Amino acid sequence: MTAVLPERPAAAPAAPAPLRTEACACGTCAAAGTGAADLLARLATAPGGRTAVVAGDEALTFDELRAAATVFADRLGALGIGPESVVALCLPRGAALVTALIGTLTAGAAYLPVDPALPADRRRYLVEDSGADLVVVDGGSGTDAAPAGGARVVPVAELTAAPSGAPAPYAPVPVTGDTLAYVIYTSGSTGRPKGVEIGRGSASLLLKELEEAGAATGEGRRVGWNASPSFDASVQQWTRLCRGDTLVMIDEETRRDPSLLAALVDEQALTDLDITPSHADPLLDLLSRDGGPRPLTLLVGGEAISPALWDRLAAAHRTGLLRALNVYGPTECTVDATAGWIDAPGEPHIGAVLPGLRMRLLDERLAPVAPGESGELYLAGPRVGRGYRRRPALTAERFVPDLAATDGAEGSGGRMYRTGDRCRLLPDGRLVYLGRADGQVKLRGHRIELPEIEAALTRVDGVAEAAVILGEDAAGTATLIAYHRGGDTTALRAALSADLPAYMVPSAFVAVDRFATTPSGKLDRTALPTRAAAPAETGPRTAGTEDTPGLEGRAEELIARVWTQVLGADSIGPDDNFFKLGGHSLLAIKLVSRVRVELSVALPVKAVYAHPRLRDLAAHIEELLAARDA
Repeated sequence: MTAVLPERPAAAPAAPAPLRTEACACGTCAAAGTGAADLLARLATAPGGRTAVVAGDEALTFDELRAAATVFADRLGALGIGPESVVALCLPRGAALVTALIGTLTAGAAYLPVDPALPADRRRYLVEDSGADLVVVDGGSGTDAAPAGGARVVPVAELTAAPSGAPAPYAPVPVTGDTLAYVIYTSGSTGRPKGVEIGRGSASLLLKELEEAGAATGEGRRVGWNASPSFDASVQQWTRLCRGDTLVMIDEETRRDPSLLAALVDEQALTDLDITPSHADPLLDLLSRDGGPRPLTLLVGGEAISPALWDRLAAAHRTGLLRALNVYGPTECTVDATAGWIDAPGEPHIGAVLPGLRMRLLDERLAPVAPGESGELYLAGPRVGRGYRRRPALTAERFVPDLAATDGAEGSGGRMYRTGDRCRLLPDGRLVYLGRADGQVKLRGHRIELPEIEAALTRVDGVAEAAVILGEDAAGTATLIAYHRGGDTTALRAALSADLPAYMVPSAFVAVDRFATTPSGKLDRTALPTRAAAPAETGPRTAGTEDTPGLEGRAEELIARVWTQVLGADSIGPDDNFFKLGGHSLLAIKLVSRVRVELSVALPVKAVYAHPRLRDLAAHIEELLAARDA
């Protein structure tokens, strides 16, 4: 390991490069040799002494990363792992994850990210459904990700231990552009997540196109790995290693705390950061012109950008604080499909299609729409994925014949992917995102199929019927609201927390006696309130003031007042739980911000998770105040 010393990155270009809007000139995929060099061929040429990975106090140079990946790949090969094998990586974010990912690709195999923070049943499902050949875990953690009698489970230490003898040269197993690179699962409309298969050529083209768009430029950049490995935005981040950029791992605590993230941007001299709009908004308040390498390149994606945030990003772009690029794309088309610079105020747009894809904006009859009209977005071209793993029927449903293709060689086998997104075409070729045409939503960067949550709800004893919508909480923040007929709210929250990722657990549960129906007898979702009222009191209150019953001390009264404002609750008690009242990650950020302003105390966001009960959080704040004043 080497010391973690930020190297001075090359300056960003003064102005963003123009985005190309035409399709790839060759019309064929990277597997056929379009000029997009394989990612690992590019990684092999990165300067050996340059820092490749920074993870906390650990760092790896490119020479060290290539050597460790070679060891990992050789041991995978000894276990029979090679091209088209799938290796599940159930590892926390860190240097070992990067080594395992690159080592898996070096062996010619594909990786499947399995977040150790997911519920155990979900981890097992991903491994079983994908048919993974091997599960790599971090010591004793994550071993329950493997199904009984299924894939072999191996601790990462066994695959990375230093070998005896001279190190082998870095020589990745030869692959084609269509060889499987990774499988990433997305929420499923049938109640089961589905695995998206992406080939090596598609991933290689993604990096090449981001460079051509001006989003990945300069020599020796420092890129933050901000996304969960389980989400496709992470691919956009780790591929930057292959052009010789330094990858800085961002831990979970830092990711969800804007003040810690802003500090890390400056301390680690980050030049590039991928971020969702929900987290970009509070971060903007904390970035300064003189804090680090500027302009900071922000790749903003994962959900729609509000007009207010768009104008803020445009203003920061004009001052030189940052270069903001709005990126959009489904997992099925290799992360980013369109990109547009946020350099002027006005109507938010998702930019123009990147060159590895071709856009079709079609009406209900699959006829092209004219500029100014709206239609459903279809994407064709060499970066369209292989399909859904072990789901041929679903693949045929979503990856449909490209009616505009002249022959089978064009695009990805003459197919186009039906995104389900509705867009409006501007005269200059840019697209305005209008929303979904089905039951899928985006919330804080996560792609969520509402029917999957509804299916989980109806599996709970006592629930006769359920519907989930994307609405607003009492404070006006986007959130999931679950309506259910039958069942206990506490039991429902516990059941979903054990079955689904945290971002898919609704913040509000509303019991109903019956659901309104349409004339055809179907559940009428338009009749469901889109704003969740603050939860009613769940237990007895001790005597106190009318607004803050039973509260004691300055900190408790302040927290109760802030909770009332943030959560929109009428009455707060000392034993109330922030998250049971509808709190979530964005509201926790707002809460911490208010406490910092009013008490001038550095309260981290993680404190809200560690002390969700008002009384406990207030006691923690009192301790911080006492330490500050000592």
